[in-house]
Amino acid sequence: MPAPLFPVFIKLAGRPCLVVGAGEIAKAKITSLLDAGASVHVVSPDALPEIQELAANYKILWTTRRYQPSDLEGSFLVIAATSDPLVNGSVFTQARRAGILCNAVDDPPNCDFYFPAVVRRGDLQIAISTAGESPAFAQKLRRAFEDALEATLGDWLAAVGKIRREILASYPVSETRKQALHVLANGGANTSESAR
Repeated sequence: MPAPLFPVFIKLAGRPCLVVGAGEIAKAKITSLLDAGASVHVVSPDALPEIQELAANYKILWTTRRYQPSDLEGSFLVIAATSDPLVNGSVFTQARRAGILCNAVDDPPNCDFYFPAVVRRGDLQIAISTAGESPAFAQKLRRAFEDALEATLGDWLAAVGKIRREILASYPVSETRKQALHVLANGGANTSESAR
């Protein structure tokens, strides 16, 4: 039985992330890393036009050659996303030796972490993982959540966050403050009265 996963959201802003490969397999991963603010280095002799455009616009650094173990140096995490399982496995093994988290795409045994199916509404993120057992099922669940959650939920959460910060700044730690925060999260209208 595989070890249970530890669910976590990682801040990648400005962190160096390596992607080995620049084809269809890599494209979505590169986009996800860029969306998280990562500093992305792509190593691949060839690249899709979209990835070449990212490099031309200085959104990523693209090294136009085959992967070398020295490419791992300084990386926070690595994604092996070539069409060659042997290359991906080698990247994973070398990253593991270097103490760097690695995901070899579509190869669960060679993954320290998985990319979840994600539902986003502003700052609200719901991540769904099947530990690599069935990404298609995770996508099915993601679509169900997408349909169930209102598009304006992100705006509501931003407003709640603002009021929450005001409550935290205005009232000392107490059961009353805790109750006010719960009322706020549940859509209560009279949160200022509840906090007194």
